[in-house]
Amino acid sequence: MKKILSSIMLLAGLVAFSGCEKYLDVNKNNDAPDQVEAYLLLAGIESAYQGFYWDIRALGPLTQMMGTTSYTTFAAHTYTVSSDAGGEMWRMSYWLQGMNLEDMINKSLDQEMYTLAGMGMAMKAFSWDCITKYHGEAPMKQAYEPGRLSHDYDYQPEIMSQVRAWAEEAIELLEKDDATDYGSLLKNNDIIYHGDKAKWLKFAHSVIVTDLAALTNKKDFNEKYAQELLKHAALAIDTNDANFTLERGGGGADAQYSAYNNFWGTFRGNLSYSYFQSDYIVELMTGTVPKYDHETTERVKQTDAEGNPVADGAYLWELNEKQIVCDTTKALGHYDPRVAAKLATTDGQTYEFVNDAEAVKAYQYVGSGRTSASSPTGATVPNLFGWRKAVSNTSLEGEGRWIFRDSAPYIMLSAAEIQFEVAETYWKLGQKAQALAAFKKAVALDVEFTGSYINAGAPNPEKTAGGSLPGGCMISKNVFNTLAAEYIAGPYVNGLSESEFTLSHIMMQKYVALWPWGALEAWTDLRKYHYDIDYTGDYPKLNNGWTKTEVAHKWDEDPTKVFKGFYLAPAQVEFRKSAYNNLNEGSPCYRVRPRYNSEYMWNKISLDALKPISGLADNYHCSIPWFAYPGDMPESL
Repeated sequence: MKKILSSIMLLAGLVAFSGCEKYLDVNKNNDAPDQVEAYLLLAGIESAYQGFYWDIRALGPLTQMMGTTSYTTFAAHTYTVSSDAGGEMWRMSYWLQGMNLEDMINKSLDQEMYTLAGMGMAMKAFSWDCITKYHGEAPMKQAYEPGRLSHDYDYQPEIMSQVRAWAEEAIELLEKDDATDYGSLLKNNDIIYHGDKAKWLKFAHSVIVTDLAALTNKKDFNEKYAQELLKHAALAIDTNDANFTLERGGGGADAQYSAYNNFWGTFRGNLSYSYFQSDYIVELMTGTVPKYDHETTERVKQTDAEGNPVADGAYLWELNEKQIVCDTTKALGHYDPRVAAKLATTDGQTYEFVNDAEAVKAYQYVGSGRTSASSPTGATVPNLFGWRKAVSNTSLEGEGRWIFRDSAPYIMLSAAEIQFEVAETYWKLGQKAQALAAFKKAVALDVEFTGSYINAGAPNPEKTAGGSLPGGCMISKNVFNTLAAEYIAGPYVNGLSESEFTLSHIMMQKYVALWPWGALEAWTDLRKYHYDIDYTGDYPKLNNGWTKTEVAHKWDEDPTKVFKGFYLAPAQVEFRKSAYNNLNEGSPCYRVRPRYNSEYMWNKISLDALKPISGLADNYHCSIPWFAYPGDMPESL
């Protein structure tokens, strides 16, 4: 990090002295340097990716990965009026990266620095893939034309096609021989892969895979896109050491800059006690997806022999007979140890059980409602660092745990994600055996990924909760690895037969693997399957999938329902009985609006021209993006 800082400070020095006579022969701009070496732009461009985590404050609630008492409008699938909330990805792509990324690519090409240019092109493709999945339409062709005061929007088919073209160009550049000896420049300034060309190549192929994976529900996916996805997946990220992650140095208060700490770590306090693990992710990862009575729409309560309601431990309801990720028996291989690493529990808060497998398996978990710090049943939900509440940012538990800690990297794309997308593609092609093999590999990769970030807390019974502990996970790596091996060998992964295997296994395990860092991809999956809404025809709409007050959901017993146990807020099942804002006209959210202080301040004419719903319409955030239509987007609704 200090070497990166030196490069940044060098750039700052050039800016500060750009008016001095000794620089006039290399600099035409008196206000900023126009002869900055391309590699000096790299660390800043890469660091901008922390903006993804800012916007997960919106995406977490949108996907039901998180509950929140802060970004509640997103939890309610509506729009925060006159606000930049949820707009950091837009700011990142157009401004923080923006012309800096364009300059880095162009300067590198001019100097035949093909590796650096290829790295830039791959990042450009990735950022635009994320932008269009998040916002839908966006200005692309005119984005950086000088002198423009407004920019026309491009439609998603063009953007996604261009993403793949840029990624292909990145691959061509990365495969060329450089005319430059970089020395240690890339190693020191690249805080993702440290100049490892082989890993950048895998990443470029991965961008094409993730772009195409959004299209699996298109009518022409098998004929037009499937083979291209599989071709690039064979060359994409396939091991966890090649995951696309951005390093953070951590250090808490001792860090030279606050941003050296992860946005989700305890020091920066951005999660604090405002974002929580959701009730849905807890149900998936503990095998407690409940059963619903179709007539009453209530959860079916457990009863004794006389028919009286009883509570069996923490489980008040009868459970769905078909759990997808794990179950509650805790028998050999039935328990998924990822829950002890990924989710927070209030059990074992002094770390006395981190090396006790049976005690770890007995931990209890609770998840929040959409906009509450309490579970739907009223139980207090722990913050994501493991305590019941945070007194202040500095009293949060040490440096945090798992990827919710100061020194954790930002995770943006993983090998497991790629393999789940391969599994889904094979499923769509009707090649079930290949799909199952890719699925098993994907789960194993995520289990390995999860375990790699465990930082077990040190047992110290004399300490008490409330900031006096050093922080860490409630499970040790040794115990995790033992339980993980049992789980992989058990009935939910390697023991899963082809006859039992379903699309739900692929997509729900992918949801678990993406929690919560990959919320954008999880939202893409939820939207392309239209949230498992019960409708007829090609896509849902008013009075065919929802009314102005209620969303019709498939029941979990429906074999076509993908995300078992998932119900939107107006689904009218127990704990999901709140209608959306009237402006939605009954529809769930399908896109996040562009950044307010960019588009809604000065680009309204271009926004208004969008079809089938104007970008100025009250329900524009409900406009279904092209990737979620089986065919073409309609001109009007």
